[in-house]
Amino acid sequence: METLSKNETAERKQAIFDSMSPRRQKHILKKGFEKWDPFEEPKDPIDIRRDATQKTTQQLVRQFLQECAMEDYSNAYGRGVLEMALGIVNDDERFVGMYEFALWHRAEVEKLAK
Repeated sequence: METLSKNETAERKQAIFDSMSPRRQKHILKKGFEKWDPFEEPKDPIDIRRDATQKTTQQLVRQFLQECAMEDYSNAYGRGVLEMALGIVNDDERFVGMYEFALWHRAEVEKLAK
């Protein structure tokens, strides 16, 4: 790709932003326009992405379900585990919020049990 000056890069960034839907613009502004890089390289394919433990989504799900008793989960439970693992590995805000809420709720329940 050709090398662009900072001014040309800023103009292209603004042009890309202006061509987006208002909903997508709002999402970018929430994270910070200055931090947003429309020219960044694509993320790794989903099967190579890893979480903080350096495990893939498939490894996380398999390990978690192996540690559960078979009678303790259904197909819906397994799908939920997979969906949650994908969301966390992809750093999806929706799943990060659900995870943090679950941790908070568990702490609240433990307070009541004491």
